[in-house]
Amino acid sequence: MYRVRRTQPCPSFPLEEYGTLCYTILRENATVRHNQQEYSAIFFSLSFERRRKDSDMQMNKPSRLTLSSSILCLLAMLLSACGQTSTSNNHQKAPENKQVFVSSTVGGGTPDITHFDPALAGDLYSTFAIQTIFTGLVSLDDNGNVQKQLADSWEFSPSSLTWTFHLKPNLKFSDGKALTSHDIAWSIDRALQKNTKSTVAPYYLRYIKDSDKLNSGAISSIIDDSLITPDPNTIEIKVSQPVAFFLDTLAQTSAYPVEQSLIEKYGNSWTDHLEEGGGDGPFKVKNYVHQKELDIVPNPNYYGSKPQLQEVIFPFYKQADATYSDYLANKLDDSGIPLANLAQAKSRPDYHQHSVLAINYYTMNYKQKPFDNIHIRQAFELAINKQKITDKIWKGLFTATNHIIPNGMPGYNAELKGVDGTTNLTGNPKKAQDLLQQGLKEEGWNSISQMPPVTLTYSSAGIQAGKDEVTELLQEWKDVLNITVSANDIDVGVLFDDEGKGANNPLSFYSGPAWGADYPDPEDWTTLLFDKGAAQNGMNYGQNNSTDAAQQQALQTRMEQADVLQNQNQRIKEYNDIEQQLVNDVVWIPMEQQLASGLRKPCVQGFRHTAMGLMPPDDWTNVYISNDRPCVDQTV
Repeated sequence: MYRVRRTQPCPSFPLEEYGTLCYTILRENATVRHNQQEYSAIFFSLSFERRRKDSDMQMNKPSRLTLSSSILCLLAMLLSACGQTSTSNNHQKAPENKQVFVSSTVGGGTPDITHFDPALAGDLYSTFAIQTIFTGLVSLDDNGNVQKQLADSWEFSPSSLTWTFHLKPNLKFSDGKALTSHDIAWSIDRALQKNTKSTVAPYYLRYIKDSDKLNSGAISSIIDDSLITPDPNTIEIKVSQPVAFFLDTLAQTSAYPVEQSLIEKYGNSWTDHLEEGGGDGPFKVKNYVHQKELDIVPNPNYYGSKPQLQEVIFPFYKQADATYSDYLANKLDDSGIPLANLAQAKSRPDYHQHSVLAINYYTMNYKQKPFDNIHIRQAFELAINKQKITDKIWKGLFTATNHIIPNGMPGYNAELKGVDGTTNLTGNPKKAQDLLQQGLKEEGWNSISQMPPVTLTYSSAGIQAGKDEVTELLQEWKDVLNITVSANDIDVGVLFDDEGKGANNPLSFYSGPAWGADYPDPEDWTTLLFDKGAAQNGMNYGQNNSTDAAQQQALQTRMEQADVLQNQNQRIKEYNDIEQQLVNDVVWIPMEQQLASGLRKPCVQGFRHTAMGLMPPDDWTNVYISNDRPCVDQTV
């Protein structure tokens, strides 16, 4: 789901799981005895394959998690401190009044949260903020495995196509009011209501029976139809098809419960009053000042392990690079790194980096000329030297790519070819020129001067390297195609909103800037983005008047069929073929797979991102401020 910027802060430990060819370090908790006392020991093993829990149908098996950054020690049973405190590696925990984390994670490059309503969030940074305040029936852990949250257990009936979820006892909203199955049903129904105007819920929740009818206004509700609450602790969800990734979709924010009374009291401005309640996550809102900062504190009614932090402050920075100077001035506990400072920053002990399941891309609207012509689209892509841009602009921080599905995701195809039928990443100027001439002829244009003006809309979010990349692209299109392209650098929130309008997207040629994984399934990179009616299909793939529209629609049908295949190997092969055709159709111009880098103060212990750029709610209990220096030293 998540649209992301070009850079983001990274976790304290880059021990993430990135795919079948990368190792993961796993842990299993056990209790051991030493000197007549019991301690929590952590044993390690190495795995050379992705560990996906067999919990698509039920949640009864023990979990395996990636190494937590709050890990105590390899031989925990030998250290008297192990199992007795929450600190690690002698990082002594600071006093409670200093448990304040000042982070750029949410606001480093955006003037405000785009959407704080879980039903509306479509970008990574809104989602990160929302997941501190709200949770759902399930979440995804550090490896992308489904984990219990509000749901204590569940089962699926193939015969009735019904998921039954049994809630944990005594759930509450942050204001102390009871949270029941009725709240979950009401919230999912609300997210799908036509008047809510969500661009994400209709697609993530599309496999709930009759969700399409509700979203179109054909019916008034699916409560007591597809959403059944036989008692306050049980909710049954009827689905239209038995897709393998349905639980993953429920981990998305559009399925999160929200407090009905708060919404009825304040209407559309209810998220400005979250200090009164409304959420159920590890934190609650203390103070939210638009275009300044978001302050959160522990939720006393949270059902899980309570955070050690006493406050988290997320300041907003319209210019992402501005976080770096504030970090050096001890005003932030973490920051991104301007590319101009990257080489120097890499030698710092507080530097961190990790791979991200995110692809930077540009795309073109099939409904607007000249991009309804496949050969002109292909010419624009083959005129680009991606490797040169990655080396020159991004200094090797990102990896040049022709892929839509990133390396590390199930369904990644190492054999995928680019538009010219090769794995070349340096462009193909001669073929680009030939394709352009072919496209001009098909359009009845004798010269480039007859083409409509072309403007590339993008959001640098204040990142100079983002601006430099666009400058380089404009020069390559001029040099190779003799086409002058202008550029328009706009606010990232405006870009996200325009992209999310689907068929009504006003943009012609624009940047993502990037797409990040929601869950570990190739559907998240194919059907979710390019199917008919998908909110993310702002490029209007399939639904256009081009000569290739019928072929595109046939591929959309194949996507839908692949989604419900029960043989996983067959599904993956089908998605590989689908991705290759999408690349040939230049549905995107993929540019780079991201590698996130950043700085984090040594006093921040236990903080980490997953490879999807988010922080599971259970992980917050591991984060604390130690007495290590330097540190912002903010106090409660």
